[in-house]
Amino acid sequence: MPETHTPQAGDDRAADDDVVALLMRQHGDIRNLFDEVEQSRGEERREAFRRLVRLLAVHETAEEEVVHPFARRTLPGGEQVVEDRLAEERAAKETLAALDELDTDDPKFMLQLMKLRKDVQEHARAEERYEFTHIRRSTDAGGLATLAKAVKAAEAMAPTRPHPGVESGAANVALGPVAALVDRTKDAVRKAMGKD
Repeated sequence: MPETHTPQAGDDRAADDDVVALLMRQHGDIRNLFDEVEQSRGEERREAFRRLVRLLAVHETAEEEVVHPFARRTLPGGEQVVEDRLAEERAAKETLAALDELDTDDPKFMLQLMKLRKDVQEHARAEERYEFTHIRRSTDAGGLATLAKAVKAAEAMAPTRPHPGVESGAANVALGPVAALVDRTKDAVRKAMGKD
């Protein structure tokens, strides 16, 4: 099987001057990583799953800190739209946290992964329909670029693992740097121990 490697957020070096294009590209990367996890075995599956967890964690944190607050302020009915997205994110983070505790060879892993994939895809479609479409229609090129820069900055400070219960901008600001430091320390230890 030829080696496929979906980039992590920002690894593709694309010009990120449009927040909707950036987030849609990441949604595609997430779909591709689900495919990689499903189609691989053993260590390849473990490595692909770790990349998926990291991308989901940083992507959702950025949306929680940048996209959702923008939608709350500017979208008619934005408060409810965002609350619905946060509920979806919370459920996905809980499933992700449980999956992160399972070995990728565990028979329960693929069942849980399929549930997570379905939930994440439904969540992404809802974001694209209710938030991204509004952002595209209501924001000029300069605003799209500014939001893209804010998303990239949030991703740089984001935790690398899911933290259920941290689905608001305020909670992310409070926990984000601490969780990111702890997560990156755990990542470094895993790598040093040859587990990454």
